[in-house]
Amino acid sequence: MAEISYLTHIELDDTGLPAPTPEVDQERKIAIYDLIEDNAFGLPDKGDAPTPAGPYKLTLSIQDKRLVFDIVTEQDDKAGEFHLSLSPFRDTIKDYFQICEAYFDAVKSLPAAQIEAIDMGRRGIHDEGGRLVQERLEGKIETDKRTARRLFTLICVLHFRG
Repeated sequence: MAEISYLTHIELDDTGLPAPTPEVDQERKIAIYDLIEDNAFGLPDKGDAPTPAGPYKLTLSIQDKRLVFDIVTEQDDKAGEFHLSLSPFRDTIKDYFQICEAYFDAVKSLPAAQIEAIDMGRRGIHDEGGRLVQERLEGKIETDKRTARRLFTLICVLHFRG
């Protein structure tokens, strides 16, 4: 198994996607900032060829209804590219957007206790999304729970339909 490395740059290729709302754009900026500040991201050895060493740069995009992880080294040498079906993410993404919408609405008018209850639900769905990211990347990318949760946020941002 390769030594866990980290990401130094993250880019979202949102070409052809609707512009995000201010709330979604803020989530995106926070997730990217948090990921760059603290992440664990490595590529496992494949056995037949050495895995390029990190740190890495990541571009996330959606192409042909598939989630694409395009990974290069700091020197821009290709390190890997993985295409994942979005189908396993759809229900969790839908739930996440619904609870985020409820949270953003609640912040405007509800008491702190109700906001906290909604936020607990939001964190639970976010945890579920992070677990799903780790499951789908198994054998392709090694990451920790915090990194997977933040990657889930970025997947949601790319999946945003306006």
